Amino acid sequence: MLTIYNTLAKRKEAFEPLHPGKVGMYACGPTVYDYIHIGNLRAYVFSDTLRRLLEHEGYEVRLIRNITDVGHMTDDAIAQGDSGEDKLEKKARAEQKSPAEIAAFYEDYFHRAEEAINIIPAHFYPAATAHIPHMIRMIEDLIRKGCAYTVNGNVFFDVTSFPSYGKLSGNTLENLKVGARLEAHPDKKNPWDFALWLKAPAEHTMRWPSPWSEGYPGWHIECSAMSLEYLGDTLDIHTGGEDNIFPHHEAEIAQSECTTGKPFVRYWLHNRHLKIDGEKMSKSQGNFYTIEDIVEKGYSPMDLRLLFLSAHYRSQMNFTWDAIAQAKKNRETLFALVHRLESAPPMTGPDLASPIRETWLAALRDDLNTPLALAALLEFVRLTNGSLDRKELFDARQAIAFLKEALLLFGLKTVKVSIPKEVQVLAAAREAARQEKNFARSDELRDKLLSIGWVTEDTPEGSKLKKK
Repeated sequence: MLTIYNTLAKRKEAFEPLHPGKVGMYACGPTVYDYIHIGNLRAYVFSDTLRRLLEHEGYEVRLIRNITDVGHMTDDAIAQGDSGEDKLEKKARAEQKSPAEIAAFYEDYFHRAEEAINIIPAHFYPAATAHIPHMIRMIEDLIRKGCAYTVNGNVFFDVTSFPSYGKLSGNTLENLKVGARLEAHPDKKNPWDFALWLKAPAEHTMRWPSPWSEGYPGWHIECSAMSLEYLGDTLDIHTGGEDNIFPHHEAEIAQSECTTGKPFVRYWLHNRHLKIDGEKMSKSQGNFYTIEDIVEKGYSPMDLRLLFLSAHYRSQMNFTWDAIAQAKKNRETLFALVHRLESAPPMTGPDLASPIRETWLAALRDDLNTPLALAALLEFVRLTNGSLDRKELFDARQAIAFLKEALLLFGLKTVKVSIPKEVQVLAAAREAARQEKNFARSDELRDKLLSIGWVTEDTPEGSKLKKK
């Protein structure tokens, strides 16, 4: 049985989809105004690993990941996230391009980063700007039902119209009233009401006609309109980073449930932040790494992916170069065993894999406990390598099947390393010297290879090269 921690229930629950065998899943996507950083990638790898586990368990998953290309404001960490400048507009002015050009460039970068770290593509990537009519219809419905109101061309959601507001985050209206004081927006009835539609100022280039004004949608309404369009009134799973719990996801619940009269999401899952030097990694602070930064340091995107899996998604991670170096060693160890088993002669014997596979799978079914699952997998590698070293017989077919199953679920693929011709020639010469027992020459060539960045490892199956 698969159990997952539901932020809404504040506990782990057995997973039961709305429709047997099928899962509707919405994963928060990027706001395409800048390069996504490795903190963003942690959230995407988490949702991808969850999807892989669900499919491994036999579910048919329909995954939607949105593209936010309008309406996400610079003050998204303040109050209701509807003040400040539109992030796309601000970036467009800074680069003297149109918002559409900015969005297209950074969306393309996002998809390339997804591919590099081996994230299975979503079934749809709906863009906010392509769904303005859906948002307008939803806002009209909320106004008719008395859940929203118009002032000076703006439309706001009335949080007092939704009695269970705050059930996800704990930020009920009573709790908000006793917290920090909020400067009231002149057009809002209540300080904690949030924008559904904003009248565009004269200098604002992104604008659409609506019954209320020429303007643009608020950030929160976009995800509700798109998720309901592609997944129906009730979603099985909604994922995102912990910083989205309030106000974004809280607002999604309020406006969606007021629209449909049905529960919006059955299971809310949130991953914790990735920190760098003990601080939250963010674009606004400029303290972030991209996937290119990782590669420039000599690591593979697969090393980064395995680093993410080494911590539970609900635990905070602090990124360090020492940690990714260890992840690289673990990845190389895993794939080295695959190669070693594939190169070994066929053999039968005791099943080493099945008992550890049970532990590995039980860990994953327990709220996606990837660090415990990884520990079980590495223990299997240690035992299997030991048996190979001692030339003990075991069921090699089961062993390699388990390894490949685990690597697939973890989303780890082979890293192709191009070996220069010069390196191949030196390695062949060294292997020839080794076979001739000319160890002085062999050591000389080994040191030369090391000086140009290549490590040689002597194994029972022969010498192997790997990048330093």
